[in-house]
Amino acid sequence: MKKLLFFLRDYKKETVLAPLFKMLEASFELMIPLVVQSIVDVGIANDDRGYVAWMCLVMIALGVIGLASSVTAQYFSARAAVGFATRIRHSLFAHMQSLSYAQSDQIGTSTMITRMTSDINQLQNGVNMVLRLFLRSPFIVLGAMVMAFTIDIKAALIFVVVIPLLSIVVFGIMLITIPLYKKVQSGLDRVLGITRGNLTGVRVIRAFHKEEEEVREFNEGNESLTHMQMFVGRISAVMNPFTYVIINGGLVVLLWTGALQVEAGILTQGAVMALVNYMSQILVELIKLANLIITINKAVACGNRVESVLEMVPDMEQGSAEEEAEIESETETGAETRAPYAVEFDHVSLTYPGAGGESLTDIDLRVKKGQTIGIIGGTGCGKSSLVNLIPRFYEATRGVVRVDGIPVEKYSLPGLRRKIGVVPQKAVLFKGTIRDNLKMGREDASEEEIRSALEISQSAEFVDSRPEGLETQISQGGKNLSGGQRQRLTIARALVRQPKILILDDSASALDYATDAALRRAISGMKDAPTVFIVSQRASSLLHADQIVVLDDGKVAGMGTHENLLRECAVYQEIYYSQYPDQRPVQGEVTA
Repeated sequence: MKKLLFFLRDYKKETVLAPLFKMLEASFELMIPLVVQSIVDVGIANDDRGYVAWMCLVMIALGVIGLASSVTAQYFSARAAVGFATRIRHSLFAHMQSLSYAQSDQIGTSTMITRMTSDINQLQNGVNMVLRLFLRSPFIVLGAMVMAFTIDIKAALIFVVVIPLLSIVVFGIMLITIPLYKKVQSGLDRVLGITRGNLTGVRVIRAFHKEEEEVREFNEGNESLTHMQMFVGRISAVMNPFTYVIINGGLVVLLWTGALQVEAGILTQGAVMALVNYMSQILVELIKLANLIITINKAVACGNRVESVLEMVPDMEQGSAEEEAEIESETETGAETRAPYAVEFDHVSLTYPGAGGESLTDIDLRVKKGQTIGIIGGTGCGKSSLVNLIPRFYEATRGVVRVDGIPVEKYSLPGLRRKIGVVPQKAVLFKGTIRDNLKMGREDASEEEIRSALEISQSAEFVDSRPEGLETQISQGGKNLSGGQRQRLTIARALVRQPKILILDDSASALDYATDAALRRAISGMKDAPTVFIVSQRASSLLHADQIVVLDDGKVAGMGTHENLLRECAVYQEIYYSQYPDQRPVQGEVTA
């Protein structure tokens, strides 16, 4: 939590002025009982109505000045708190973008959303309350005790007993509740994760009639969170009755002691009223302080959760800007002789964090520039894992992946990914226009480049059929488009980037065979055609690839052209003939 205070560095003026104006307001508030004492002992005792009126005006002036100070303090504290939360939110979002896929998987999407929203909101509220009350409340408590000593030492000793008792109650409960609030936030993560899963998978849930099971799971998580919140709430709720009992007990003793001293002529009636006012001020401020401490507990717990993410060091080392510039220079001069291969997998293996075994084992593959490489295999054999190593979405655990002859670790991530266009398995589009989505590929893309990408991806026809054309609004996730339209737009977005390496990760599964074939012909006919990796379950999509890699359980089961694999690779034969059973040779027939 301490490290997060760094984000207040640009609000030093506000963090000083807010408490100062609150202290100023508190100073005027401490004068009010003395004014009341003067009204009773001088004005009322002497029946001096002019004096009473004058002191009432003084009281009103003190109230107005205190109000002005309070509003000013609120302005500075709100400015600092909102700016503080904004900077943390920006920093946290940027830091999350720098984490690898493996680290993002480890944290979890629902947890990241909670920390970006609920946790930072709690932090903002905590900073606001601390700047307003953290100094003001103790100042009034101690100030009231000091003022009580100026009135009467014997009566003021009651304050000396009451204040430590209250402090023990307040801080004791605080120590108990801090770890409990951490558990509450973890429970909130779980509920948010269930909710997010239900919302994103609502169609699947309805299709398989799983509504009752999902409702039951949500209710269990929600009830668990409710029980935790009620438990910690009960502990926190003990604070108010305890403080009221102690304060009211102190008031009873104070009135009894004051009455005896008034009767003895040691104290005046106005002095007793002033002491009671000071005791009441202590009561109000300690209740505020108790609520403040609850808020601080929540803020500290949330701050530690946010800090734990910010302290995660990205586990992918990157090359420096100088090294990248040198690489680019070398690539441009003599690239063909130095790096004839666009991509190389040099005995590469991959193990996901926490996995029991390798997902990829000893992959040795070299791809020349401009080639089209098909990757095929059964479900879960590692096809996506293989292509995800090229842009360093995941880090190879053994071996080396090279792009243009340079190990990917020597590139900066932006420099490496500028060379690569990726179309993932799940077609993801964002809320906005078609033009906005395409320009995510490259912000400065011209109209001609966008049009060319639409033509190649076979998207131009359906985009032009829309009245708004490129300005057609897309809903979040592209829910107002068909599956094939979403896939074609994601391919167009990757093509707008004009990549040297294009990765199509099962991104044409929703296209019919004719559109799929037209797409592949258009890509291969591009000027300066990129090196293409096509991951597909369809053998027909890979028939004309320069080389097909067949994966089986994370290992290369075969590599070559379609004709060679059909003769020599049993795994490929099984896949191909399962899709084209009419071409399966009759048992005993010798195939050419």
